[in-house]
Amino acid sequence: MAETSLELVQGRKTARTRQSTWSPLRRREAFAAYMFLAPFLFFFVVFIARSMATSVYFSFLDYNPLQKEHPFLGLHNYQELLGDSLWWESVGHTIVFALLTVTGSTVLALGCALAVNQPVKGRNFFRALFYAPNLLSVSAVALIWAWLLDTNYGLVNYTLHLFGLPPSSVNWLGDPNLVLPALALTTIWWTFGFPMLIFLAGLQNIPDAVYEAAKIDGASSRQIFLYITLPLLRPTFLFVTVTGFVSHFQVFGQPYIMPTTGAGGPGTSSYTVIIYLYQTAWRYLRMGYGSAIAVGLAVIMILFTLVQFRLLGKREED
Repeated sequence: MAETSLELVQGRKTARTRQSTWSPLRRREAFAAYMFLAPFLFFFVVFIARSMATSVYFSFLDYNPLQKEHPFLGLHNYQELLGDSLWWESVGHTIVFALLTVTGSTVLALGCALAVNQPVKGRNFFRALFYAPNLLSVSAVALIWAWLLDTNYGLVNYTLHLFGLPPSSVNWLGDPNLVLPALALTTIWWTFGFPMLIFLAGLQNIPDAVYEAAKIDGASSRQIFLYITLPLLRPTFLFVTVTGFVSHFQVFGQPYIMPTTGAGGPGTSSYTVIIYLYQTAWRYLRMGYGSAIAVGLAVIMILFTLVQFRLLGKREED
């Protein structure tokens, strides 16, 4: 009986504590927070969530905007997608491009962040210089690098010629084996500035006392980097790689503008999922099948994100 009374008293105290936590001040703060979030939530629901739901719905239809009737096909679009060789080819190109770009930009960004994090004169200038290409539009970057990689007049081939190679020996944007690495090189130069700033912020959040303790214990610079800097940058690596893959899986402008033989060329060697989606939905007006392509790409992006969380999402103390 005494235990029951004690439980009742404790329950009342817990209820009073919960009621006290939602005081008028807390309610006003919560209301203000929801009001600040309301514009973003409105635009998210109207322009993103609604569009995603509509795309999923269209993927079950034979949707053509020029026709009045849109027959329901069920899973037919997805069945066709699984047997579509061009879909799988574009998926392969997109994955290769994303792996090359994310790996290259992450390594370059980390190296530049380590360099500009040193207490040297002019580091702010180099921070701005490294980030500057990120401010350019995709069309400007594509046109600049299309000229640099030109077979006959490009600066890259001219530089190779200085080292003994003939100037027309490398057809960067016309060779099926070189076009994806060339596009990845262009994208790395264009986008590494943003992850560099993220790595720089991560480096500056590591306490100096940790490095000082390691130096007192006799750790070398290599050991400090491998066993202190890299483990403490794991959350930063997770953010950089996840956002990088999400961004580069949606590549469109570079392979659409740069290849000398046209969008996705030569042939289909730089055909990406977004180019295939664009051609299917807007050139052939098969928007139902295009929506299925979009859903398939979303599934692949989710799988890659889950793998990255599995590999890099552990806590530092683990």
